[in-house]
Amino acid sequence: MIVSTKIHIPQGRNTLVSRSRLISKLNEGMNAKLTHISAQAGYGKTTALSEWVKQSSNRVAWVSLDKQDNDWIRFWRYFLASIQENIPGFGQAIGNVINNGPAGTLEPAMSVLLNELDHLSHELVIILDDYHVIELPSIHQSLTYLIEHLPSHIHLFIASRTDLMISTARLLAKGELHQVLMQDLRFQLEEGLAFFRETTELMLTKEQVTELHDQTEGWISGLQLAAISLKCSDNIAKTIQQFSGQQHHISDYLLEEVFHHLAEPIQSFLLETSILSRMNASLCQAVTGHLNGQKQLERLEQLNLFVIALDDQRNWYRYHHLLSDFLQQILFNTQPDKWIEVHTRAAKWLEDHGFEEEAVEHYIEGKQAKDAVRLIEKNLYTLVQSKSVFLIRWVSVLPEDSFADKPMIELFYISVLLGVGEWQAAFKRVEVATSRFQALRDSMDESEWKQIMGNIYFWCSVTAYLRKDLERTSAYFELVEQYIPEGSFFQTMGRNRYQGYELFDDHLSFINDLHAADAFLLKWISIWGHKKEYPFVGYLYASYSKLLYEWNRLDEAEEYINQVLGRKDMEPFARKLIQIAISASRIQQAKGNSQRAAELLIQLKRQISSPDYDLFMLRIEAEQAGLSLQRGSLEEALDWEQRCGLTPTDEVSMNRIAEYLTLARVIAMDGRTDEALQLLEALQHLLVREDRLRDQIKVIIMKSVMLQSSDQTEAALFQLETALHLAEPEGYIRSFVDEGPLMAEMLTTYLKIQQGNSLESDSLVSLSYVKKLLQSMNVNLEEELPSKDLLTEQETKVLQLIAKGLSNKQIAGSLSVTVETIKFHIKNIYRKLGVNNRVQALHQIKELV
Repeated sequence: MIVSTKIHIPQGRNTLVSRSRLISKLNEGMNAKLTHISAQAGYGKTTALSEWVKQSSNRVAWVSLDKQDNDWIRFWRYFLASIQENIPGFGQAIGNVINNGPAGTLEPAMSVLLNELDHLSHELVIILDDYHVIELPSIHQSLTYLIEHLPSHIHLFIASRTDLMISTARLLAKGELHQVLMQDLRFQLEEGLAFFRETTELMLTKEQVTELHDQTEGWISGLQLAAISLKCSDNIAKTIQQFSGQQHHISDYLLEEVFHHLAEPIQSFLLETSILSRMNASLCQAVTGHLNGQKQLERLEQLNLFVIALDDQRNWYRYHHLLSDFLQQILFNTQPDKWIEVHTRAAKWLEDHGFEEEAVEHYIEGKQAKDAVRLIEKNLYTLVQSKSVFLIRWVSVLPEDSFADKPMIELFYISVLLGVGEWQAAFKRVEVATSRFQALRDSMDESEWKQIMGNIYFWCSVTAYLRKDLERTSAYFELVEQYIPEGSFFQTMGRNRYQGYELFDDHLSFINDLHAADAFLLKWISIWGHKKEYPFVGYLYASYSKLLYEWNRLDEAEEYINQVLGRKDMEPFARKLIQIAISASRIQQAKGNSQRAAELLIQLKRQISSPDYDLFMLRIEAEQAGLSLQRGSLEEALDWEQRCGLTPTDEVSMNRIAEYLTLARVIAMDGRTDEALQLLEALQHLLVREDRLRDQIKVIIMKSVMLQSSDQTEAALFQLETALHLAEPEGYIRSFVDEGPLMAEMLTTYLKIQQGNSLESDSLVSLSYVKKLLQSMNVNLEEELPSKDLLTEQETKVLQLIAKGLSNKQIAGSLSVTVETIKFHIKNIYRKLGVNNRVQALHQIKELV
């Protein structure tokens, strides 16, 4: 639910000091992409922005952020809603992309949003107020991406108490960052004088205002608090002299002074309602038990007591953060029972009015764990799908025994921890849950207990898989099969939503041991493959066909993928369909059926029916671009590059590895080899860190081919040897074969060099493996005779002197070089002639003459 007051511009008081200097400073932000308004609480950031908006003719979208917005989906929903409030119909295609959350890659969602913003024909200002409450890295990352690519007619204003946790160095260097700092926001003396003259009834002298201004250093809230306090003072001069110290000391002192001069009913109202992030008369009535909520709110506004109207009708209000923090501290420390009572009352009202997320927060603060768990259980599926940050926070602070009899909360909580990458925490929860639910066997219905244990064992299998322990994964699969032969609900949960990363979908991208994967996949295909309604097996078929493909067993790969290609139980699950169809397409391409390979990808596009359709299309179109390159159509691949949203200088992530590999190929084919190599270097660094062997090998192979194309043969062969060394133990074949004739040439050169090396035992790669690869590429391995033309002029002279029986020292003297140089030439001669000693070299040269 979108709370409309969060996307309305806060209403300031009518009696404001004119601040033309500050307004001009904010106007300058219209020449930048990002304007950062930065100062501690009480400097009037919100007031300044709302007044600037009133005086501006620009369209403005506003979001008042709070701690609950520290969730990727919620943050971007409000961001989108604020724009739609001003531009009805904007971004109708974006909602589903945002709802996918940060579990998928961030860039596609931002790319869709950027395209929509780019289509706007007018300038738009987007204001994010109180951004300091945002701590989630995925929000910072996506906002950074958005800002860097923001169209010139879109301007983002961010108000925050702290420095931004997003990268601004490039923006600053390019003049696209505008800063409004504390010194810009605080009152100048003239503004301080105007404030006391125009907004208070105090008759202060210029000297007294100057003293107050100096003591507060122009801090606006300090001056406002001082004005309220001085109204109650019998000795203004003496009271002014007591204002001293740092801002937080001044605020504490002044708030205390103001608070203690209020009537007891207003004090109680303030304390009891301070726990609310926003309030209206009805909510205040529910929390305080009094019927005069609206009258009290209006009274507070008249007293200038730091209450802010959130809408034009003045139905909804919030307290200034300085005041709410101060009041909450008093209430918590002095009336702990009242603290629990008002939170509980607030939670009940919020629940009754449909604000269930906020109700859970208040139930937890009010120590009402059962009610919190009840609402969590009611909204469990939604929380898992789109509000995982809340679920993690709530479950982590709730007492363990509050949901001990709620196994589905535990199971969903584990799924969320795994989904957000909190693997270690998930591993511990699985261990605890297994022991806990095993002990419940005698107290539960047998069939219900088996369902729970079957699901628990599925999560056990997942944790074993994440540890790359296929033996234990298989053992847990056996228990899943024993307890729930129909399969676990969690095996298909979320399988029609885009995730980006493929460690659970494309097993070979994660598991490095192909031989262990071979046995594992074949075993479970044989057990689950015959079941008519078991969509989970689709992943296994896809991965096994990829394994057979890599080992160049194309007919078998085609046979296995065909068994699952037309199965009806795969159709609702886009993530399975993509793995299956891409594998089938690559098999057909390898068998020379390029037309059929292309058709499979076209059919796949028609089969996808997912809220994340656009994101899945990015993955499929990258595959199509790669196929275009293999068919010799660079132009089609370059068209893809223009619309894919990727660049070689991106900060790469695991979410789009396959697409970045395609991008590297495209830009290399377009002659931008240095850019491609730079991208591959970044990918390799990431893949090494994440221990992803298959894609490491692919990257290194691509580097070797690009270097060879650039006539950097020595560097190319070094990379090739590295790839061969990593690939040989697992039997990789197609990763080399698919590179075509240039790879065959490189392997042939490498083989000749190794054959000429008398210390073959020191080689990183066996000659039999290189020969196997060449045979797979249909290269004739009948030994080609070396040519005497391979030798340089200097090497020919050395060989002639060898024929005369001269020693290395004598040859060096004859040619006026060092002995080490002669040794180097002799080594090259042996390598080029494919021999190991002088006699063989002389015999070989006679054969060539």
